[in-house]
Amino acid sequence: MEKRLTFAYGRTLVTSRIIVFVSLAILAAILIVFTSSPISAILGLTGLLAAYLVLFAISPLLTQHWITRSRVILRQGWYFRAMIPFSSIDILVAADDAGAFRTPLGISRPFGQPVLFVTGGRTNLMRVRLRSPRRFWQAFGLSASEIVFDVTDRDGFLAAFEERRRLLPPVQSNRARADLGD
Repeated sequence: MEKRLTFAYGRTLVTSRIIVFVSLAILAAILIVFTSSPISAILGLTGLLAAYLVLFAISPLLTQHWITRSRVILRQGWYFRAMIPFSSIDILVAADDAGAFRTPLGISRPFGQPVLFVTGGRTNLMRVRLRSPRRFWQAFGLSASEIVFDVTDRDGFLAAFEERRRLLPPVQSNRARADLGD
C-alpha cells in the first residue's frame, strides 16, 4: 500500500490570480514608462510582483491534498497546510449542498460561520466536520468546526478515505488521558 495518495484540486483560483498578476504588471509597466522612477523603486516593484507570482499563483500548482495512512492533509500552495488525523474527523462527505455561487475561492473563514473554505474551484466540493473546533493561523487564528475543500476526483478521494480509515484498528489506552499524538 502506498504511503500517501495525492489528489489535485481546482485551478480557478490560480487562473484568477494570474489575471491579477498580469494586470498589475501592465499597470506597473505603464507607471514606469510615464514617470521617472528611480531604479531602486523599479527593482522593488519587480521583486514584489515576482514574489506574488511565485507564492500565490505558482505554488498552488505545485501542491495537492494527501491522504496518508492516518490523516488527511489539505494543502493550498505553500501558505496553507492542515493535517487532520482520522481520529479528529467526525464525518467526511461530498458537499453538494454548498452552492457554487456561495463558495468563496481561496482560504476564507466567514464571520459568524464555523466553516473554513479552502477552495481552488467551485466544483467537486467536500465537507469535513471535525469532532472539536480547531484554530487555523491561516484564517487569522479563527476556529472552525468544518472545512470545505475541493478535489478533482471526488469519488476517488471518498473511496481512498474510507479504505484507509478501515485499515486503522481501534486503539485502547492502558491509562487515563492517554494522548497518542496522532
